Amino acid sequence: MSLGDVAGLIAAVAFVLLVGLLAVPLLKLGRVLDEARASIKEVTDHSVPILDEAATTVATTNSQLVKVDTITTSAAQVSENVSALTGLYAATFGAPLVKVAAFTYGVRQAFARSFGRSSGGTPSGEKGAR
Repeated sequence: MSLGDVAGLIAAVAFVLLVGLLAVPLLKLGRVLDEARASIKEVTDHSVPILDEAATTVATTNSQLVKVDTITTSAAQVSENVSALTGLYAATFGAPLVKVAAFTYGVRQAFARSFGRSSGGTPSGEKGAR
């Protein structure tokens, strides 16, 4: 064996050791990538049904909101009608009722004063301290 053969043999052994040392991290990296691929597949498999359920929920919610909008519109119309009816009632019956109430109050006061003076008492019918 010559000196060149010994150097070649040493270089070959060093190269084999280097490949052996690099193979361990590469195998571990391969396992990590396999686990990551499996995790991503599992997440994807579970996410699709959740997204389908969310889409169904959104569609159902939208249809319910349409119904609520219809009910709200009807309630607003009823409220407007009640407001108009209240205004009409107040305009039709309110002023005459106020006038009748004022008239009856005036008549009661007149009777109270006229009966109170003729009996010698105070207008309210109580005997005053004199």
